[in-house]
Amino acid sequence: MTEKSYQKLDYPELAGQIKAWAQDLGFADARISKAALPPEAEAHLQAWLEEGCHGEMDYMERHGSLRVKPAELVPGTLSIISVRLPYWPAEAVASEEVLADGSLAYLSRYALGRDYHKVIRARLQKLADQIRHTVGDFGYRVFTDSAPVAEVALAAQSGQGWRGKHTLLLNRQQGSLYFLGELFTDLPLPADAAEEGHCGRCTRCIDVCPTQAITAPYKVDARRCISYLTIELKTAIPLEFRPLIGNRVYGCDDCQLTCPWNRFAVNTAEPDFAVRHGLDRVSLLELFGWSEAMFKEKLAGSPIYRIGYAKWLSNLAVGLGNAPYDPAIVAALALRADDENELVAEPARWALQQQRQRQVAG
Repeated sequence: MTEKSYQKLDYPELAGQIKAWAQDLGFADARISKAALPPEAEAHLQAWLEEGCHGEMDYMERHGSLRVKPAELVPGTLSIISVRLPYWPAEAVASEEVLADGSLAYLSRYALGRDYHKVIRARLQKLADQIRHTVGDFGYRVFTDSAPVAEVALAAQSGQGWRGKHTLLLNRQQGSLYFLGELFTDLPLPADAAEEGHCGRCTRCIDVCPTQAITAPYKVDARRCISYLTIELKTAIPLEFRPLIGNRVYGCDDCQLTCPWNRFAVNTAEPDFAVRHGLDRVSLLELFGWSEAMFKEKLAGSPIYRIGYAKWLSNLAVGLGNAPYDPAIVAALALRADDENELVAEPARWALQQQRQRQVAG
């Protein structure tokens, strides 16, 4: 983007219109931030990277400080419009019920429907089109979890909420069960005020984490995080974490499920986020039996699709290793123990051993 002059515009009025248009498009809220984060943001990011907390997410290190310098990421950016869109599907079987049944597969509730990237991008594009219709051509870029953008920091700075101790954005009215998106723009819009944090002495998210990935308030070691281990990690889940994974085979919601602020969370009104293929309550064994063709057919358009079939089976094998003993599980794992892909075969052999030990123990 290149800097332009929009002297005739009433920016406070335009900012109000943008927020109203965003809500008309289904966003829960829209707030505005300046295109700069405080210096400590870069220091915190650098320290986190130096500790290796990003694991194998090389892109985090590759982009470095660009993540906390939005005006360098998109030159000419003056303001950032931050939006929220709830994703929790009302019809989904209660998470606690699924987590309590070791034979079922727990998939993070944000992934039960269609991929959110396209949904949010399309709505942000409509918002940009509405702005263009009003002000004429202007510079902008649309983002949602798709580039080196410090989404939570920008959203917090815009007054959308505050960064919780689990590092996710918390909002007093709606908790944390929503997606974030951003519209970078060269319009000099008035920035909204940030909000103070309201976590107080609460440590529920830290205490509940199955793998103790929240190593300190406001700090997550991705190498221990179940979401990282089941989604971002390209290899099999490390042995030390497998028993702790339980039946969580794609992502994890524990820190959000226990957060007191999520008693105010709202369900999504977006049809694309509705549960597909009964994924809110499905057995590990059923999913493990899917062929690659079934995986591609049923998960097309799902965020789960991008981890690939082999990683899918690898995660499920770990879940089956933690499941109650079942001869059918043993038989299914035995079929995969010599899979040509070691990403699948090794966890299957581990799980087979766990099942047999459970059988002997009675």
